[in-house]
Amino acid sequence: MTAADMTAADMTAAEIITAGPADLDVLSEVIAEAFFDLPPSPWLIADPDARRKIFPPYFRLILDGVMAAGVVQTNAARTAAALWQPAGEPAQHTDAADAAGDYPAALAAITGPWAGRFGMFDATLESTHPAGRPHHHLAILAVRPACQGQGEGTALLRAFHQALNGKPAYLEAASQRTRKIYLQHGYADHGPPIQLPDGGPQMFSLWRQP
Repeated sequence: MTAADMTAADMTAAEIITAGPADLDVLSEVIAEAFFDLPPSPWLIADPDARRKIFPPYFRLILDGVMAAGVVQTNAARTAAALWQPAGEPAQHTDAADAAGDYPAALAAITGPWAGRFGMFDATLESTHPAGRPHHHLAILAVRPACQGQGEGTALLRAFHQALNGKPAYLEAASQRTRKIYLQHGYADHGPPIQLPDGGPQMFSLWRQP
């Protein structure tokens, strides 16, 4: 799931850094804020107060997993984050959070009565994820809402594209708006829209071939 407004001028490459454990708390808050109103979010947790409480530790769990098995990039101000995970090879985790240890138990402890929805979400995305084709998965791209429109998402996206060394990239866009943004950055639709179950919204698989 991705959320970023990437229409403004880019940041310089010098402002992009690799995040570490000390950044977990602040970046989990950044992602929670950016994702709060995206279409899948109220499907995951309808109660906004509960969503506001659960999202930061949930995204911290995801961040932990990606830091262990992939790379998290951010900026000097810690107002944006891009989570990249190598995927598509049998020896590698396709689910970043599995690298953090007992993901199902940790997820259930964090999400409580909403654990079933989060499980359905993960299973749905996993079922549509390309297999057998080495690539990098952009699990999350988020910019703090107050900082959107300043090119922070664009800078993170382009910086990692330049470092891919010919490998493709894949992501799931959370809305038609973000889908259209990624189409402008070299991505193309990868199969039909992803339909979240139980009356959920659609998401969109996108693939970038260098």
